[in-house]
Amino acid sequence: MTNQAEHERINHVYRQWHGGAALARYAWHRPEIVHQSSQRARVLSRLLAATVGPDLSTLRALDVGCGDGLFLRQLIDWGATPSGLAGTELQPDRLDRARVQTAPGVRWHLGLLDAFPDDSVDLVSAHTVFSSILDEDMRRALAAEMWRVLRPGGWTMIFDFRYNNPRNPNVRKVSDVELLRFWPAEKRHYRTLMLVPPLSRAIARLPWLVPELLTALVPPLRSHFVYMARKE
Repeated sequence: MTNQAEHERINHVYRQWHGGAALARYAWHRPEIVHQSSQRARVLSRLLAATVGPDLSTLRALDVGCGDGLFLRQLIDWGATPSGLAGTELQPDRLDRARVQTAPGVRWHLGLLDAFPDDSVDLVSAHTVFSSILDEDMRRALAAEMWRVLRPGGWTMIFDFRYNNPRNPNVRKVSDVELLRFWPAEKRHYRTLMLVPPLSRAIARLPWLVPELLTALVPPLRSHFVYMARKE
């Protein structure tokens, strides 16, 4: 499969998915989504404070596959300056929403990372991006581009799936082996989080302590991970 064919496949999948009935499962007010968002924020905030530092005001960050800009808005809430942030996206409609919903000053780019120079950012992130790429060569090429734009001493952040979804052939998990091959580093962090979605939805109406305890006490039930690696 060529990179162009894989790009077209990804665009086709997301054009079908966005605006469809499947989006209702991810509505912001659903109890399991509120719980997942809280868990994710806790893990990301701790890792960011331990890596790039607690003061994000001078952070230069690039979010690859930024969607509607959710992670960049989180960085702004935590103190990042909008003019230091950038997001890339392949879907024009998602980028349009990001511009409307996010503070002015963020740089938005439709396309790949070729518009960004070498060693130009302190943090480069990708949230559920690599699991959407089925082609191994394209995964490797994107990882190399992310490493290229990251300055020495900067950090990459990958948030993605630990497991395959047997009901969705359009996504594939990101393995530990791939993470170490794509972003080798002496200093790295790996955290698992969030209950597997079917279980999370099934117990969503139970007291909040139930999913918290399951997530904390049964690591194999965690469906996602965050991996951070420091470029030497």
